[in-house]
Amino acid sequence: MTTFQSTFAEQLQAVLPADTKRPVQVWAYDESRFGLHTIRRRRITACGTKPVCRMQHRFDNFWLYGAIAPKDGDAFFVGIPRMHADYMQIFLDKFAQAHPATLNVLLLDNSRCHTATKLRIPTNIVLLFQPPYCPEVNPAERVWQDLKDALAWQCFASLEELQAEVVRLVTDYTAPTLQSLTAYPYIIHAINAVCP
Repeated sequence: MTTFQSTFAEQLQAVLPADTKRPVQVWAYDESRFGLHTIRRRRITACGTKPVCRMQHRFDNFWLYGAIAPKDGDAFFVGIPRMHADYMQIFLDKFAQAHPATLNVLLLDNSRCHTATKLRIPTNIVLLFQPPYCPEVNPAERVWQDLKDALAWQCFASLEELQAEVVRLVTDYTAPTLQSLTAYPYIIHAINAVCP
């Protein structure tokens, strides 16, 4: 267990305003790139036989920004053309509008677009940064892995076709599935201890 995991409850408590009257919701936030280049995964074949799979080497892509609540499996996703602080601002604004009744703590990494000084953090959002180079402590990574596993070995004729499939996969997620992917014990323990 990393120091971040063992002290997560303390760090969560430290970022919460003392005078908050809103219920607190903790979200695992991240973004991932999805493109027309074929995603490869292992294949089962007969012993000594190399797998034969269709591949395409096209590099058009888009980004999916997402926040998932590990405690209840609630989720909020936005497809965006690029990863940039301006687009991060768009996500934050849309997310704040979608969840106005709660104080939303976003657990996120130290990407430059997350720490840009020009970001205007909405009043119902608090950022909690994980340590650098530690993607294993952010459960949103498991959602991206699951999505990319579902897209493995598929070839799409256009970016629009890929976007439609990603939208279908994301909307098919149920709250229990997202909860099972993101409910890391250290996060759930901290949420129960700090935000009962």
